[in-house]
Amino acid sequence: MVRNVNHKKKTIVISAINLRSGGTLSILQDCLLFLQRQKLDDYRVIALVHEKNVLPVFEGIEFIEFPHSVKNYFIRFYYEYYYFKQLSEELNPYLWLSLHDMTPSVKAEVRAVYCHNPAPFYKLCWQQVYLDPKFTLFNLFYKYIYKINIKENDYVIVQQGWLREKFKELFNISSVLVSYPENEHHYDIENLSNDKYRFFFPTLPRSVKNIEVIIDAVRQLNKQENKQFEVLITIDGSENSYAKRMVNYAGGISNIKFVGQIPRQTVFDLYGKTNCLIFPSRLETWGLPITEFKNTQRPMLVADLPYAYETVGDYEKVSFFQPDNPTQLAQFMSEVILEQHQFSGNKAVQVDHPFAENWSDLFGILLKE
Repeated sequence: MVRNVNHKKKTIVISAINLRSGGTLSILQDCLLFLQRQKLDDYRVIALVHEKNVLPVFEGIEFIEFPHSVKNYFIRFYYEYYYFKQLSEELNPYLWLSLHDMTPSVKAEVRAVYCHNPAPFYKLCWQQVYLDPKFTLFNLFYKYIYKINIKENDYVIVQQGWLREKFKELFNISSVLVSYPENEHHYDIENLSNDKYRFFFPTLPRSVKNIEVIIDAVRQLNKQENKQFEVLITIDGSENSYAKRMVNYAGGISNIKFVGQIPRQTVFDLYGKTNCLIFPSRLETWGLPITEFKNTQRPMLVADLPYAYETVGDYEKVSFFQPDNPTQLAQFMSEVILEQHQFSGNKAVQVDHPFAENWSDLFGILLKE
């Protein structure tokens, strides 16, 4: 328990006790990085996390760890709907921002929840029920988790315009704010070798990530393409049944490299060594690797789905493929290898207000600055 002392600064609480990997952990890191750089002169910032060792060092930000929070949802519910009320009375926050979907029972002048998980808005197929039971449960029940206390928020934050409309429709709320993730990370962009063309898909082992379309496309491409190429995918088969099935499915395809989960900085390093990003996911609230890879100004092949157009924004070297069409993906891959592809390009989607283009805009709204 952290005892509140007489702080003259207003307090911001960032609650993120369930964020451990992938894009959601990246959002937490970027959020804390912005607060460290821009808000510590005027605010006391407290981050509630599962374990602070999964994060870089953030000088000036206070951390409270909840190591049991990820054991099961009963413990999570206890924190969100009972313990955090006591903690909020003790900390007396001006802003309580829950960065992980659930709206806790807390007291604060401004309450907001950042919603990542699009599972309730996806139509399952029977293969996913078998291969990804966790996602199946999210699909069936997550809307009820979202619903608890949701109308108590001053702001419900989502990452795209289409998701805002889904939330307004499902929960009958109007205070839905679209906030784009901001990429403040820079990395070295290397000169690429002519010997081997590299594709890269940084991903988590979830069935909606659609790794199988890449495997099928490479299998087709290997029958016709003479130039050396490889595809790096960040699973190794040990994570869950879906990952194991994908690694087995790709058995014998030597130019698909399953590199496992890697640190975020290693992902950035690989961006600089990659010729082309492939992003075939069937469902995303954003698709952070797309934003991160744009710094290279190199080709991207992205699923032809609404989230992707909004994520890509203004970009010339991008084309969109049908996520269930490995033949089309194989054709696009062959053309970019041979430098013969005509990119479709993309223009930024216009988003209605309330809208935050970056962390500065978002906290300006939340803190009423």
